Amino acid sequence: MRIKNPLSPLSALLKGQRRWRKMVKDVFPVVGFTDLPKAAPKAKARVSASRAALIEVHAFGSNPGRLRMLEFVPVLRRNPPTLVVVLHGCLQTADQFDKGSGWSRMARDKGFVLLYPEQTKQNNQNLCFNWFRPSAIARDRGELMSVRQMIEHSARRHNIPADRIFVQGLSAGAAMAGALLATYPDLFAAGQIVGGLPYGAARDAMSALHVMKSGAHRSAREWGDLVRAAREGEDVGRSAVSIWHGRADSVVTVANAEATLAQWLDVYGLDPEAGTALAASDGTMTVWKDARGKVLVEYRIIDNLDHGLPVPVRRGTAGRQPYMLEGANSAPRQFYQNFVRPA
Repeated sequence: MRIKNPLSPLSALLKGQRRWRKMVKDVFPVVGFTDLPKAAPKAKARVSASRAALIEVHAFGSNPGRLRMLEFVPVLRRNPPTLVVVLHGCLQTADQFDKGSGWSRMARDKGFVLLYPEQTKQNNQNLCFNWFRPSAIARDRGELMSVRQMIEHSARRHNIPADRIFVQGLSAGAAMAGALLATYPDLFAAGQIVGGLPYGAARDAMSALHVMKSGAHRSAREWGDLVRAAREGEDVGRSAVSIWHGRADSVVTVANAEATLAQWLDVYGLDPEAGTALAASDGTMTVWKDARGKVLVEYRIIDNLDHGLPVPVRRGTAGRQPYMLEGANSAPRQFYQNFVRPA
């Protein structure tokens, strides 16, 4: 019987170390491995961080939805300070959305804080926020609670007053933005839903796919009841809601925009026939106001727009990011001008 040499593992290890040292010397022929400057990696990390638009924030709360929190904090020039929460769509990262939408450029120019919740593949392989799972969008649970914790953490650190918090979302992010507006009526001054769906439209992945393609048939009262039930009797806020949708949307049918409009008109007790039509070169635009003349609901349907965020092309960057579409009007900029910009 052949007996293995008990020293062979050790000799193999030493031989492997010699090969590794030789390889390092070949890569760094001028200086030996032990002479490499130890401070270099740290300096490189500092440079990368200084150039990054979005910086990850850790330890913002219990994070039951297991999401990432990213911020962009320029020199703040707004008094009072302002926070805009942005929720990306499926097959997108926060960084991709930010580069295509121009939000950080606008935040730098105008001086407000940006917050990007980001989905992970552990939660959803397509990076969709799980707007169709009741456990993810219930009040103080799941992904919805994670986003609320991020908002509260950011607001405390940057002294953001309660009436200067806004939210925008695209597609699955828009559905999540609608869920936030529905569930936390006192948290936002306004929200923009782009290519999204009404709150409570689906209960699982299969029904979500059906609703995206064909819409869901409920009365305006039934849609409104879903929001009222989510609020658990709390009805202190009247966040303005801006609904944008492409008439040619091939992923989320425009019927979902119609249902979202019916939902919020019913929640606010507004007459569908009482809206005011405004001029829009790229489609139709209607607004509903409260007794003081404040816009409560904005409804904008854009002709020939497929599924995505309408933005102006800036040196060709729009088309390089998923679901960023060339538009005559920029949804982020219009949201800022109509709702976020202080009066």
